[in-house]
Order: sequence, then C-alpha cells, then structure tokens
Amino acid sequence: MLAFKARIKRELQRRQELGLSRQVKEVNFGNCPVLEHGGETFLNFSSNDYLGLACDDELRRVWQKGLEIYGCGSGASPLVTGFSSAHAGLKSALCEWLGFESAVLFGSGFAANQALIFGLLEKGDLLLQDKLNHASLMEAGMLSPATMKRFKHNDVASLKALLTDDAFVITEGVFSMDGDLSPLADIRAVVKEDSLLAVDDAHGIGVLGSEGQGSCHLAQITPDVLVVTFGKAFGLSGAAILCSEEMGDYLTQFARHHVYSTAIPPSQAYALTHAVTMLQTQHWRREKLAELQHSFKENFSRFPGYVETATPIKPVLLGDSHFAVEVSQALKSKGLWSTAIRPPTVPQGTARLRITLTANHELSHVLSLAENLERLLENGSIG
Repeated sequence: MLAFKARIKRELQRRQELGLSRQVKEVNFGNCPVLEHGGETFLNFSSNDYLGLACDDELRRVWQKGLEIYGCGSGASPLVTGFSSAHAGLKSALCEWLGFESAVLFGSGFAANQALIFGLLEKGDLLLQDKLNHASLMEAGMLSPATMKRFKHNDVASLKALLTDDAFVITEGVFSMDGDLSPLADIRAVVKEDSLLAVDDAHGIGVLGSEGQGSCHLAQITPDVLVVTFGKAFGLSGAAILCSEEMGDYLTQFARHHVYSTAIPPSQAYALTHAVTMLQTQHWRREKLAELQHSFKENFSRFPGYVETATPIKPVLLGDSHFAVEVSQALKSKGLWSTAIRPPTVPQGTARLRITLTANHELSHVLSLAENLERLLENGSIG
C-alpha cells in the first residue's frame, strides 16, 4: 500500500513540475459556441462539434421523440435484448450513406477501435499504424498479440518499407491534434488485396466530402474497414465500424466490446439516424465552416506557430508546455476558451493551442480570437 501511495505522489509531483498536470473542469454548455465556467461565459474554441449539431433544436426534438417511443436505456447488450428497430435503422442509414454492407455499433470510438484490433488480430499478424494514430489504436496495438510497427506520419514510403502480405494497416483520415489529412489515395494504392486497410475517420466524417461522407470519399477510395464516431460532427456520442457483411458477422461474434457492453440507448440511435440525414442535406453547415476557415487563414497566418490545415482543427504551435498553459489562461481572462494541448498527447516541444471552429461560430468570433492572441504573442511572454 505504501509503495502505491509513494508512486502516486511521485508521478503527480513530476507532472506538476513539467507543466503537464490535467484537471477536469466543470463546464456547462461545452457543446455550444458560448460555454459557462465558474459563473463566467467564454467563446468556445475547444469543441469538436464541427457542424453545430450538439445543441441544435431540430436534433434535440428528434431525440426527445425517441425517448417517448423507446424510453431511456437499452437495457442489455445487443446480443440479448439491447438491439431495437432504432438500432437497425441507424445501421441501414450508415451503410447506405457510406457504401458498406454492415455496421457494428459501439458506445464510443475508443471501444470501436479497441474492438477492431483485439477482435481481428492474432499472434503472428502484422499491424502497421501511422505514428500519430489515436491513443485508443496505439494502446490496443501494444496490448494485442500481433506484432505492431509504426510508420512515419503520413509517409507512404515508410509504410511501403514495412508492408508485407497479410498486414493490417490503420491510419486516421484526419489527425485530431494537427488537423492534417492522411494521403489515403496513395496508401490505398500500396495496400494490396492480401492486406486490410482501416481508416478511423472520427474527425473527417460529416465535415469532408460532398455530402459529408468523410475523408475516404474526398480521396475517392474505399477502405476495407471504416470507423466513424458520433461525438464530433454528429453532435451526439457512440461509434460504428463499417465493413463487409462477413466481417460484421465476425465482429458480432468475437468483438468483446460489442458482445459484453450495454447497447447505446435506442432513443440515441433514433436521433443519430436523423443526424445522418442532417449531415447529408444541410450543406450550409459545411459552407459556413469553409467561410470561417478562410477567415482564420487570413487572420492567423502571420502568427509564429500557425499551421495550415484543410479542416476545422487549427493548431497554433507554442512549443513550451508552461507557455502554452499561460497563453490559454490569458485568453480565458479575455473570455476566450482555447485549450492548451501538451505532451504526452503531442510530441515533446510541440505544445499548442488546439483551436477548433464550428458552424455555430461567427466571423467576429474568429477576429476577436486573432486580435487577443496577437497581443499575447507580441513579446513571447505573458503579463
């Protein structure tokens, strides 16, 4: 017991000294363009609600209708009594929209990614992952019986050098901390039929593509497996693995995160099905994002640490973790909420503000953030 207490104390102190301590903050309306914290309001530049659905009245009414029809929880796992007509409707809508035969539903993107790797891989298999893949993918890869190797970020030559027959290749469509796109067309070209290509498109689905079908549609490729999450552009929560009918059946049998977890509430599945329609048809949301992104480039490209992206994820690199926290806190004193992202989430020396834009922002919001950040960065110090 004393050893555990000493370890806990030591590691917490070390985090504090490195400027890497994290805290859960009580935030209200964090899914809206203006959030509340400590009795104050802030313009919110940290939400992943890219298309503004999380506090949308239309979607809220549909979820309420789902509650009236189906009640609250699902009551059981999908293989017991937890799979309803609402879940079937969501699977059908996803498959038709994204062009797959099957969809397996999960409570979170983390669970879907882990279920995919743990469910499919055995000892002797080769797993190849982009070096900057999400922690859920990396952790599952390290804990799986397969041999995992990482290829250099977005480097097809690095991938090709590691690739063998029967490999399982996983990349993200949009990388969550840098906002950059994976070279999916080039990756698809080198991953042949004997191997599998999986794409986690958590941050691309809904945002990219003519009807929001995501990164793969934009790149004009079809992966063998597509993971989509519902906590970003869909405005809700949960996730799905899109795949062939046979693989869907296999995951239903062997993916423990699916077999042994309570199904997402049917009312939620009902609302998610409507969200699919909204993503397909409400083009003005992506058009608004494009307008905001253009304004962001005009106002931020002069800053040191500015990174050009084609997505609503806009990192501003600050380098030092302590400095990133100071800048974030100084912006909050001006009513602007932008979270400092530090190691180990990002590599050493690349602490940053991770600024995200949503369809609920206005051009004046972007301008206000730019003006305040410029004042803070003029001398490279705060105060």
